[in-house]
Amino acid sequence: MDNGRTNSLNHHLVAVKSGKRCFENAFQSVARMILNDEISKVVVNGKTTYDFGIFRSGKKHIIGMYDELNSFVSYVKDAAEGGSSKEMAYVLVGEPGNGKTFFVEFLCTKYRQFLYLEENRKYTFRFIRMDRLGSYGKITTIESQTYEDPMILAMNFFDDPDENKAFLSREAGFSDGEIETLYDNYRPLGACTAYIWNDIRNYTSGDLSEMLNFVEIMPVPLIESLGTVTGKYSAKDKITSSAVDLLGEESIQRLMHITDTHNPYRFDLRRGALARVAGGGIHFSDEIFKNKKDLVQVYLGVIQNRTIEIDGFKWPIDTLIIATSNNSEFNRFLSEKEEAPIVDRCRLSYVTHNTNYRQQKELTAYAVGSETRTTLTREYLHQDPNLNYATSIAAVLSRLPRSEKLTPVETMKLAAGEVAGEKSIKALAEVIDTLSQDPDITKRFGQKGLGQRNVGRSIQLLVESSETNEGQCMFAYDVFRAIERIILDYVGDANDRAKYLEDLKTAKGLYRERIMTEMFNAYMDEPLAIRKDVMNYVNMIIGIDAENLGPDKMWKYKDPQTGELKALKIDERYINSVEERIGLKTREQRETFRTSIRKIYGQKISVEPNYDFMDNLELVKAITDVRLKSDIAGAGSLIGALANRTNEENQKLHDRMIQSMLTKLGYCKTCAQKTIEYFCTQEDEK
Repeated sequence: MDNGRTNSLNHHLVAVKSGKRCFENAFQSVARMILNDEISKVVVNGKTTYDFGIFRSGKKHIIGMYDELNSFVSYVKDAAEGGSSKEMAYVLVGEPGNGKTFFVEFLCTKYRQFLYLEENRKYTFRFIRMDRLGSYGKITTIESQTYEDPMILAMNFFDDPDENKAFLSREAGFSDGEIETLYDNYRPLGACTAYIWNDIRNYTSGDLSEMLNFVEIMPVPLIESLGTVTGKYSAKDKITSSAVDLLGEESIQRLMHITDTHNPYRFDLRRGALARVAGGGIHFSDEIFKNKKDLVQVYLGVIQNRTIEIDGFKWPIDTLIIATSNNSEFNRFLSEKEEAPIVDRCRLSYVTHNTNYRQQKELTAYAVGSETRTTLTREYLHQDPNLNYATSIAAVLSRLPRSEKLTPVETMKLAAGEVAGEKSIKALAEVIDTLSQDPDITKRFGQKGLGQRNVGRSIQLLVESSETNEGQCMFAYDVFRAIERIILDYVGDANDRAKYLEDLKTAKGLYRERIMTEMFNAYMDEPLAIRKDVMNYVNMIIGIDAENLGPDKMWKYKDPQTGELKALKIDERYINSVEERIGLKTREQRETFRTSIRKIYGQKISVEPNYDFMDNLELVKAITDVRLKSDIAGAGSLIGALANRTNEENQKLHDRMIQSMLTKLGYCKTCAQKTIEYFCTQEDEK
C-alpha cells in the first residue's frame, strides 16, 4: 500500500486514528463548535436560561434571542447524539426584520472560521488517472461530487462490512471500539463514486494497493463564494425555480466524454445547491415556504432521507438544513392541509423581536452605524446622547403586547430585568405564559412590532431631514417624528398602526422624564448628580431607623460600593417631599414603599454592588421633580429661569448649563439648545 504520499488514504486514516484529523457529521461539528465555547447562565423574563459565548463574540454579534438559541443548540445536540432531530430541518419563523437571516448567516460565518482550524478541517477525495480506464474519454480527475469523507470510502472499500472493518484495523490500527464509533456515521457511497470505484476495481483486478493509487485525499474548499460547506438557496418565483437548482441535472459536457450511458457520473450534482454542502456543511434555505410546491416536496425527501435522488440514483448527504420563513407565508402554507408532512419534518422556532430595551441599545447602535456620520455637505454629524435611548424605547414598546396586569412601561422595565414599582417579574412571566397559549403566533409575546429594518429606516429618515443637516446633529426628539412616518407608511394593519402610535406617545413621555434628569445634571454641573441624590434618599431611609442616630440626625455607615466610612445627614423634609411626589399620602403607604426599597437594596447590593436605583423611574422622577421644582432658582422653577432670559442672572444660568452640557454631558450646540427649548415647553408632560 502507498504510505509515502501525504495525500494518500492510508495517511488520512492514520491521522484520524491519532486525533490529528476528525471524522464527524455536520451536527457533531456544529455542536462541538458551540459547546466548546463559553456557556453561562442568565435570567430572562424571570426564567433561568443558558447563554452561549460563541454567539456573543465578534464585532457585529447576535443580541438577545436567548430562547431561540437554546432551542437551536438543543436541536443540534440531539441530532449529534443520534436523536430524531437528525431527520429534521430547523425552521425559524417570525416577522420580517427580527434577525432570522442574520442569525443563520452569523452561524455560517462562525462555522467556516471553525473549519479553517487544521484539526477541524473537512477532507474529501478525488479519483485520478481516470483516462487510463478508457470509458471516461479525456476526463482525468473526478472529485467526489458530494464531498464525501475519505472515511466513507474506507468503510465502503469492500462489499463485505466485516472485510472493511478488518481493513481499517489492519491499515490504521483502529480498535474494535473505535471502529464501532466510526460506523455510527456510516453511509453508503454516492451513486457515481460507487460506480467509478467499481470500475477501478475491475480495471486493477481487485489489487488493493493498485486501486489506492487512483485515490487522492484533498481538503474540502472553504471559499465562501463557491457555496461549499455553507450554501444558501433563496426562494425564487414559480417560473425561474426548479429542482435542478437544488439537486443538479444531466451534464451535456460529461456525456461527450463518457461512453457508458449507465454511468451516474453523467449527472452534474454541483449544479445544485445541496451537493456543495453535502460534506458536513450547512444548507440555508431562505423563505422556504415561498418556494413552489414541487420544490418543497424535494426538500421533504432531502430532509427526511438526507439523500439527493435523481432518476433512481442516490447520493447520501451529510448536511444541517436551516430554513427561515415569515409568519404570513408560513400561515398560508399551513392553511393548505395537504402540506402537513413537510411541517411535520421541521423543528419550528418562533423568533420574537428583541423586547429588552437595554439590549436594543446595541441593536440601535448597529442601525446608526459605527462609522463617523457626516451631513450632505460632508461636515461632521453629531449624535444626541439621548438618540439611542429614544429610538430603543420607541421600538421596544411597539413590540410589547397590551396586558391588563401590567402597563406598557412596567412590561418594558420588567423585560429588561429592572424594577417596576410593586410589580414583580412573576407578573411578566404569567403574562408571557398566558400569551403563549394563543394558537395565533402573532399574538404571543414579542411577536409583533417594529422590526430592526424599521429602526434602520427611521434613522435614515432622521439623517436625510433638512433639520438634521442644517443643525449638523441627529436630535433625539426628531426620531419620534421619523418613527411616526415609518408607522404610517409601512404598517398595513389599522389596529397595529393605532397601537404603535399609542406606544410612541408613551415613549415620548419616558423621553421627557429622561430630559428632566439630564437638565438637573446640567444644572448641578455634574453628569451623575441625580444618581447621587437618588442614593442619598435610599441611604436616608435605611439610616432613619438606625440605633446610632444622634439628635443632629447624622448617620455614619459603610458604603458597600467603596468600603469607605461615610457620614450622611438625614433630612426628613427631603424624604417627605420625595414621597409626596410619588403620591404616598399616609404613613402606612410610606412605610410600605420604604420597605420595598430596602428589600430591593438588600437583594441587589450583594449581587451587583454598583446598583444605583436609576432604573426605578418612579423614584428618579420624584427626586428630579423635588430638586428641579423646589430647590432650584428660588421660588421660580428652572423652567421659568431658562424660558425667561431677560435678566442677567437667568442668562448666566442658561449659559452655564449650556457649557456644562457641551463639556460634561456629550451634547453639541444644536442638541443642547434644542433640549433646553423642549424642556421649557409643556409637551409630553404626563
